[in-house]
Amino acid sequence: MKKLSLLITVCLFLLLGVNSAYAVTVQQAYSKQQSDVQVQGMGTVVRLLSDDLEGARHQKFILKLSSGQTILIAHNIDLAPRINSIATGDKVQFFGEYEWNNKGGVVHWTHHDPRRRHVGGWLKHRGKVYQ
Repeated sequence: MKKLSLLITVCLFLLLGVNSAYAVTVQQAYSKQQSDVQVQGMGTVVRLLSDDLEGARHQKFILKLSSGQTILIAHNIDLAPRINSIATGDKVQFFGEYEWNNKGGVVHWTHHDPRRRHVGGWLKHRGKVYQ
């Protein structure tokens, strides 16, 4: 009985820890100058940038959030499919890791982790998930 109680307690602790890790919004992370936090949200594409082809290749674009804040999305296209049909004005949902900067921040890790050591992220565009 003690083992079962301990197992339930550990599971609840882990679940609460996971949920609190995802509770941060982009706006909260930006205002607190936080980095290395998981965020989820949606924005409108306001600018498409050239792919970064040095090292791990990344598709880059800027989203404007409903708050008015802009963020850079850096989507690793060596590990996840590129969104070829993306255009200015499109809505994109995201889940990834936020890194603070004074321009609004960057969201990366919008893909699975082949080593399974990091939380998998994703982008959703026109009903299709890219991870």
